[in-house]
Amino acid sequence: MSADKDFDPEWIALLDSLKAVIGKRPNLDAILFLIGVQELGKGKRNYSKEEKQDLMHIGICKLLSLSGYYELEGQDQDGWPHWKLVKTLPQFDLREQEKLLKMHIKEYFKTL
Repeated sequence: MSADKDFDPEWIALLDSLKAVIGKRPNLDAILFLIGVQELGKGKRNYSKEEKQDLMHIGICKLLSLSGYYELEGQDQDGWPHWKLVKTLPQFDLREQEKLLKMHIKEYFKTL
């Protein structure tokens, strides 16, 4: 294992538990996708490339809603959730963005 810049035992444990479920250790994008699938509620199926991008967006919005940046507006006729930005996001660098997402990912999985 490479040395993590932010060694976080809770994050490592979450990655290990996800690996046990899905068969490989997911990266951040894969976790965002999984959260999007969970929030969509349609289960495992084949998604188009565009749908996969939409699912990652749903995952990001769900996570950032935990800090009050997004709010669920509702669902469209196909059952896809739609979010609206309700608070301007601060200007984070990539590392700070990742740190915020990881914090909320840990919080999200504690509630499942």
